[in-house]
Amino acid sequence: MDADLRQKIYEYIEKKGLRKTVQREAIIQAAFSTVEHYTAEELIAMAQRIEPSVSRATVYRTLPLLVESGQLREIDLGKDHKTYDPNFVNRPHHNHLICTDCQKVVEFEDHYMETLEDCISKRLGFSPTSKSVRIEATCDKLKKFGACENKHG
Repeated sequence: MDADLRQKIYEYIEKKGLRKTVQREAIIQAAFSTVEHYTAEELIAMAQRIEPSVSRATVYRTLPLLVESGQLREIDLGKDHKTYDPNFVNRPHHNHLICTDCQKVVEFEDHYMETLEDCISKRLGFSPTSKSVRIEATCDKLKKFGACENKHG
């Protein structure tokens, strides 16, 4: 995990009047030791592999701090739970394509999308402060070959 990222998180936590704990450190380490998206429940399991004493309650209290600090992004992938994306610090302009057949999530960046978003916002009289693009699509491999390596069941 990047030392600068860890420092920013702990500065924010200290500003909130909270202290550094072994459990919180394990959660932070788990949250940023992957480039994969995860749910709170998945983060609990990842953090408990680092520090078995991590509780569900501590994870659910720490996640909003990570989001508020600007180091973690909560995203909507069209499911009935919150998903967290640790990749926005290094890639703040990426978007998500979700396969409706196999649920695979693909991150992508395209400078044309950024230009289009800015043009639309300006034309409608707004200045963008944040954005989220989620494209849902079907798998061409599944249509063409009847199978997709990512589809289970």
